[in-house]
Amino acid sequence: MSKRTADDPELQSALKSGARPQKALVDGEEMEFEDEFEDEFDSDEEIMEAGVDGRPDEEREAEEREGAMDVDQDTFMIGRNKLNNGEILAPDLSTYEMLHNLESTWPCLSLDIIKDNLGDERKSYPATVYAVAGTQAARGRERENQLLVMKLSGLSRMDRGQEDDSDDDDDDTDDEENADPILETKIIPTGSCTNRVRAHQVPAASGTNSTTLTAAMTESGQVLIHNISAELASFDTPGMATNSQHAQPLGTVRSHGKTEGYAVDWSPVIAEGKLLTGDINGRIFTTTIGEGGQVTTDKEPFTGHKGTVEELQWSPVERSVFASAGNDGTVRIWDLRSKSRKSMLNVPISSTDVNVLSWSRQNAHLLASGADDGQWAVWDLRQWKPNSSKGSLDPTPVASFDFHKEQITSVEWHPTDDSIVSVAAGDNTLSLWDLAVELDDDESRNTAGVRDVPPQLLFVHYMDQVKEAHWHPQIPGCIMATGGSGFGVFKTISV
Repeated sequence: MSKRTADDPELQSALKSGARPQKALVDGEEMEFEDEFEDEFDSDEEIMEAGVDGRPDEEREAEEREGAMDVDQDTFMIGRNKLNNGEILAPDLSTYEMLHNLESTWPCLSLDIIKDNLGDERKSYPATVYAVAGTQAARGRERENQLLVMKLSGLSRMDRGQEDDSDDDDDDTDDEENADPILETKIIPTGSCTNRVRAHQVPAASGTNSTTLTAAMTESGQVLIHNISAELASFDTPGMATNSQHAQPLGTVRSHGKTEGYAVDWSPVIAEGKLLTGDINGRIFTTTIGEGGQVTTDKEPFTGHKGTVEELQWSPVERSVFASAGNDGTVRIWDLRSKSRKSMLNVPISSTDVNVLSWSRQNAHLLASGADDGQWAVWDLRQWKPNSSKGSLDPTPVASFDFHKEQITSVEWHPTDDSIVSVAAGDNTLSLWDLAVELDDDESRNTAGVRDVPPQLLFVHYMDQVKEAHWHPQIPGCIMATGGSGFGVFKTISV
């Protein structure tokens, strides 16, 4: 981010032009060069000592350094530095390939991106994104809460002005790429705040379209499962309307009673749909979607966390293995086949709440975590071997960062690059990291002279009250995030 101030003084650069008096040889004879400064200096030695503007170099350079510090004494770090009166933050637009902000009626705590049929590895503009989000209406107006099924189109790339030369024949293409963004929504009433929402696509059978399911963990304790295929189809089918029947849940998980929860995840390897949900009493239930959309929830929960289950993540390769994180500072590994319904491993990783997890789809042995103290870390699950009969251990992370000074609210591995991670935090920032950057002892704490900025940090994006962010699986480098000010869709030049 760049800090915009009023009446910034301009730096005066030192004079670096002007030829030095020197002797030249012509046809073997020594010729004298007329020196316009000869009245001021008696010799070359004096010229070198005085510097280019008549003062000693040390004096001049000291003055330049002092002047530079008056303009930008320190790099402005969101969450650490405060703006002065009359100052505002403005993004450096040259660092974005795409940047859009869109508002909704109510803020949303959670969203998920829905895979579409527009193709993979898309790099053309304007871009289109389909997503689902759950609202957080004001107290006393809970009945107005909704699921928002969204289509965001006309997402143009940044206007580079005259940066790229183009022919007149490309004018129409340029107009399309610079179109204004459009947000279309279909509303499904929920009557309760959505703490977490996740989408899952059931592959299409022969001759049919895929089915898109959503699971919304609500403040009331119910988990609402909807089939939003009709809502998505209506965006691109002229004249198609959805009715109240489409707004009815496919099924409702009531096993949590009136106990709210925050943890929801669909299995990425069970095509028909298998769901995990966790609540603030430490209970984890599994729900299976059967033939014809029948919803069945196991009666017996998995238990072990001493408090809230903050996050759940299925293994990207195992059908029966999942991980959980809790406000007891632990991460636990579970197996559905366990008759005891207890965790296989109990790993204390933080002295504060562990808020979020992300299990790498590229390297199934890597798990990322984010905690309430602002620290996020990467763990090698191959090192998680119990050293006692209780299955408890105290491992060391592969990498750990305390750059953020507020709670981590979201962490996610890049869907195709096994070293890139996005992290959102309560300091109103969303950071991008590249773990492939090797850690050097001399650089491990500082980058480009800025204290406490590790070299693995690629980018810091400002977003007010950012809660959750996801990489788009089909638009490389594109991120969609939700926060107190609405939705943000952006792509940086860094990833």
